[in-house]
Amino acid sequence: MKENVKSGDFTALAQNYSTSRPDYSPTVLRAISRYFGESLQNVDCADVGAGTGIWTRMINALGVRSMIAIEPNKEMRKFGSGDIFNHSITWEEGSAEKTELPSNSIHWLSMASSFHWTDTDLALQEFNRVLHPGGLLSLVWNPRRIENAGTGRQIEDFIKELKPNLKRVSSGYSTFTDNLYDLLASHALFEEVIYLEGQHQINMPRERYIQVWRSVNDIQSQLGAEKFSTLMNFIQDITSTQECISTRYVTRAWVAVNKK
Repeated sequence: MKENVKSGDFTALAQNYSTSRPDYSPTVLRAISRYFGESLQNVDCADVGAGTGIWTRMINALGVRSMIAIEPNKEMRKFGSGDIFNHSITWEEGSAEKTELPSNSIHWLSMASSFHWTDTDLALQEFNRVLHPGGLLSLVWNPRRIENAGTGRQIEDFIKELKPNLKRVSSGYSTFTDNLYDLLASHALFEEVIYLEGQHQINMPRERYIQVWRSVNDIQSQLGAEKFSTLMNFIQDITSTQECISTRYVTRAWVAVNKK
């Protein structure tokens, strides 16, 4: 019998996550980075809840002075730190609520597809402590754009058949993000909040597309092992004649300036 995946636990998903998950919109990344003007080479960054380092590597490639990846899960850190092309990234154990970073040490702190797992009040207090005065906080997600027809639509409809009351936790379209702008805009520790959105398309080989689905925590944890296996069989069946599957992703970013 297959074991059920626990909500928020990526231990069993780390390898699929590392090899298959999509990146984020380069356009959105460039727009956020322009806050620092021509001074990126003087910017110290931290990516908290870094996972296997997808967003971490994108920021690091901009030429920032330093990049620290903070990740609580040992398996996710193992796959992230094993990237032989990014030795300049420092990997540390920690969480959003307790990063273990020195106070006033970071110019740009980011979380990608992970802020929804935090205790938001404690996390924002910690980010305020770690960031320089005027430092930047960016909270980013990259959900799939669900079209009205096609493979993605078929899969979403089948998920609803399997579990009509399934709640999307980790998607950037989940209810968590509905009030995120207001949360940041009204927060005593942050100001100058903006929202950015950009789209990009990824053409995936069929095997990678299937592995992306295997890496999704909230669906697995709610469906349970048996129903998730049914879902994966369905995905394999409807994609059996497709060598490559085109998927459009929407990068959604909430950005705020640190007050001190």
